Amino acid sequence: MSLSSVKAAVTSLKQCQQDIGTGMDILIDVAMDLAEADTGEDKSGIKKLEDMMLECAKLDRDINYFVDTVQQVTEAGEQPPEAMFRLSAAVREQFTEKIHNIPDNDLRRHVKVAAFKETISRALNVNATAAEEETDEDVDVAVTQSEVNLTCPLTQVEMVKPMKNKKCNHTYDEEAILSLIRKRHSQKKKCRCPVVGCGNGDVKESDLILDEALKRRIQNKNKR
Repeated sequence: MSLSSVKAAVTSLKQCQQDIGTGMDILIDVAMDLAEADTGEDKSGIKKLEDMMLECAKLDRDINYFVDTVQQVTEAGEQPPEAMFRLSAAVREQFTEKIHNIPDNDLRRHVKVAAFKETISRALNVNATAAEEETDEDVDVAVTQSEVNLTCPLTQVEMVKPMKNKKCNHTYDEEAILSLIRKRHSQKKKCRCPVVGCGNGDVKESDLILDEALKRRIQNKNKR
């Protein structure tokens, strides 16, 4: 066993993380389909998908900690063959200790798990609201509000990939907001939320999450 083989294994694990992320996105899409078809009765399907999301989040978290542990233990560089076995034992010991001290409740703060919960909640709320709309006037107002919500405050056109700001809850098209953030940072300035009247004066890329519910609304509208 050599350090190069360890690095190759770490690279493979990182590829697994990408696959896990893709799988979590698929789970969100399937859950959205179930939520949009919700009849107000059995939600066991959504609960099972949520449990699967948590399992994926645990795998993703464990890989993060394992890779971090490997990098810390092997940072000294190439070691003699006999020393590599000691490094392997050290990795197992430190990794086990890190994982043991992390509560499972922490998994619910995983960015994709949080996005799953919010997306399903919004989809179910949209269904409940739609069921209560009875007059043509109400429907017209709802359509008008929907069109406004689909518009990026930066480009003033319909969003392609809506990204929601976790701090102020405003949504922008991904390309537009990332371009603005990078422009401001290149000027050594903070990026203020472009929504008029918003007090969020420091929008960061890490604050943005894909708004799955809004993305689905845009896709469904364009299909119609």
